[in-house]
Amino acid sequence: MKLELIIPESLNEVPLLHYQQFVDDVKGSEDEDYIGQRLVERFCGIELKEIVKIKQKDILNLTNHFNALFKAKNEFKTRFKIQGKEFGFITDLENITSGEYIDLEKYLQDVNTLHKAMAVMYRPIVKEKGDKYEIEPYQSALNYSEVMQYAPLSIVLAAQVFFWTLGQQLLKAIPTFLSQEMKKMSKKQQEILVEQLNLQNNGDGIQVYMNSLREMLEDSMKLHDLPYINV
Repeated sequence: MKLELIIPESLNEVPLLHYQQFVDDVKGSEDEDYIGQRLVERFCGIELKEIVKIKQKDILNLTNHFNALFKAKNEFKTRFKIQGKEFGFITDLENITSGEYIDLEKYLQDVNTLHKAMAVMYRPIVKEKGDKYEIEPYQSALNYSEVMQYAPLSIVLAAQVFFWTLGQQLLKAIPTFLSQEMKKMSKKQQEILVEQLNLQNNGDGIQVYMNSLREMLEDSMKLHDLPYINV
C-alpha cells in the first residue's frame, strides 16, 4: 500500500497546535533522527508508526524542507480568518489595557501558551470601515484560545517577532527617558528612590537602577529560539 503525505508548502498551512505538539514531543531530545520523524509526523499528519515505511533519505529531505520554511521570513498580518471568523490585531497599542499587557507578557514566554497570546493579540472584528476596523473588547484569553490553536503558524511567529521588535525599540529609548526623568527630580527625590530600591545612595545607584530595569525588560521581551534542526 502506497503511503501518501500532505506536505505543507509554507508555515501558513501548519496550524499552531501541530507546532506546539511537535515542540512538546521533542523537548529535551538531541536525537536528530527522532526529531526529524516527529517533525514529519506532526506537520504531514501521519502516524509515527507509519514513518518507518518512509525511506531515510526522504525523511532527511522533508526535514530540510521544513527547516527552510522556518528560516523564511513570515509576513506580519493584521487580519486573518479561522473557521470563517475574521480576527484583527490590536488596533491601538499605545492605549493597550493593563490586562492585555500582563497576559501578553505571560503567554508569549512559552510555546505551549502561544494560542492564549494570540487570543490577546487578535480578536473578532466587530466593525469596519474601509481599511479600518474595530475588534471585540478584551475580557480573557480563554475566550478564543481554543480556536487560536488552529491559527496559521506563519501568522503566530510573525506576531511574536513583531512584539519582540517593539520591545527592542522600547529598550533603546529607556536610558534617555530615565535620564531625563531623573534630572527632573530633586536630589532628595533621587535619594528616596534609590533607598526604596535598596541601592547605594549615590549617582552609581541610579545607574544600577537603570541597568536593572533594562535587564528586566530584555528578559521579558526575549524571542525564544525556534526548535528546528539542521541535518
